[in-house]
Amino acid sequence: MVTTRSKRSPEPAADQSEARFWQAVIARDRAYDGTFYYSVATTGVYCRPSCPARRANRENVRFHATCEEAEAAGFRPCKRCRPREASLHEIHAAKVEAACRLIEEADETPSLDELARASGLSPYHFHRVFKAAVGITPKAYAAAHRQKRVRDSLQGSSSVTEAIHKSGFNSSGRFYANSSDLLGMTPSSFRAGGANAEMRFAVGQCSLGAILVAASAKGVTAILMGDDPAGLVRSLEDMFPNATLVGADKAFEEVVAKVVGFVEKPGSMLDLPLDVRGTAFQHRVWQALRQIPSGETVSYAELAQRIGKPKAVRAVASACAANTIAVAIPCHRVVRTGGSLSGYRWGVERKRTLIAREAKQKTK
Repeated sequence: MVTTRSKRSPEPAADQSEARFWQAVIARDRAYDGTFYYSVATTGVYCRPSCPARRANRENVRFHATCEEAEAAGFRPCKRCRPREASLHEIHAAKVEAACRLIEEADETPSLDELARASGLSPYHFHRVFKAAVGITPKAYAAAHRQKRVRDSLQGSSSVTEAIHKSGFNSSGRFYANSSDLLGMTPSSFRAGGANAEMRFAVGQCSLGAILVAASAKGVTAILMGDDPAGLVRSLEDMFPNATLVGADKAFEEVVAKVVGFVEKPGSMLDLPLDVRGTAFQHRVWQALRQIPSGETVSYAELAQRIGKPKAVRAVASACAANTIAVAIPCHRVVRTGGSLSGYRWGVERKRTLIAREAKQKTK
């Protein structure tokens, strides 16, 4: 059992744990389900943290590490949240996980009806559950996975023709019709490290230092921040070693100005087309990041929970670190459990400043 607070000799570590657990109960935070259970002296039952039952008074609540501990203390399981059974959220997460595997292993993308039937849900319900868990629709998830297959096939094949078959396309016509959306350039250019692909970029200044914005014909591919403008350009060259980097024209400088404006005043909208390149899992994380409201933060554990991968905290952190589009994909809004700041690709102090500015804008 998690030790309860002692009036005579309080233990700081236990005190902090109980405060955190109580906040989870108040918020009905699913991220803590399975981490602990709480019992209520006046009702004689114990619940999971996300239980929708009426909130008990704090003085009547005790915390337990397991169901067995709660029952040994004389409490019975709640009939609403059924702490001994898998929660509805866990059941849905398992169904979504299975659907993701079906999408990834299929040669042809399964239809919504096929995925719903395999999950035992109606198409409408399945679509809603999938999007709530993953952050994107089944169709968008399939597109992201297909994008990864295309990229991996092109990089590991001796020819574009060989890559077509490895990627699961039944015809070269379909492959080339989709290649621009999947790659942001022609298949041959991608295999050559971006050769013949044109990448516009511009470097500006903001209160956080130098900022570089780059874009393909499809959308913004990179927003980088740092102290050294030349270093940012070198980073872009490393990302696209064989692409043709073109200094931006006046129209593109307006895009940079829009990004700088967002950095200085984060409460505004940053409505820019993005050319986001990554794995299907990274896309899930990045989409979830974009759904975090300005002025709010979440922990890596909470973000993992939101995409239906509660045990993938390290993988979520890696996906945040792999993000090359600062502020537009707001990985600065993710903090450690407890609120302390972790590493940030563009420096912890910039992360601290961005979070503070957004919090200030939210209170206005």
